[in-house]
Amino acid sequence: MRIGELSARTGVSIRSLRYYEQQGLLTSTRTTGAHRLYTETAVDRVHMLRLLYDAGLSSETIAALLPCVDSPAEDVTVETLKVMRRERERIDAQIAAMLTTRSHLDALIEAAAGHLDEQRGAALATT
Repeated sequence: MRIGELSARTGVSIRSLRYYEQQGLLTSTRTTGAHRLYTETAVDRVHMLRLLYDAGLSSETIAALLPCVDSPAEDVTVETLKVMRRERERIDAQIAAMLTTRSHLDALIEAAAGHLDEQRGAALATT
C-alpha cells in the first residue's frame, strides 16, 4: 500500500509516517517512481508506534526496543531490558500521578456540584 493509504488506515499523518521511516521505526520499499510501498504489517506497526509515543517514549527509546518486537528471542540484551523496565517504572509513576489528580478532580467536582445544588435550592426558596 502507498503512504496515503497507510495514513488513512492508521489515522497517522503522512509527515509522521515519513518521520518514523527516517528514524528507522518503519520500513518501506520504493517503486521505480520512488513512491513508498508498505506491507500489510505496517498497519499494526504504526498502531504500536502510536501507543508507544502516546505513552511518552521517545523515538530513540522506541528504536532501542523494536528489535525485541521484531525478533524477541534473538535481540534481547541486558541494556534493552533495563530500558523497558525504566520505561515501565516511568509509566507507573505517571499512572499514579494521574490517579491522584483524578481523585482531586473528583473532590472538586463534588464540591462544585454541591455548591450549585445549594444555589438552586436557595433560588427556589426565594421564589
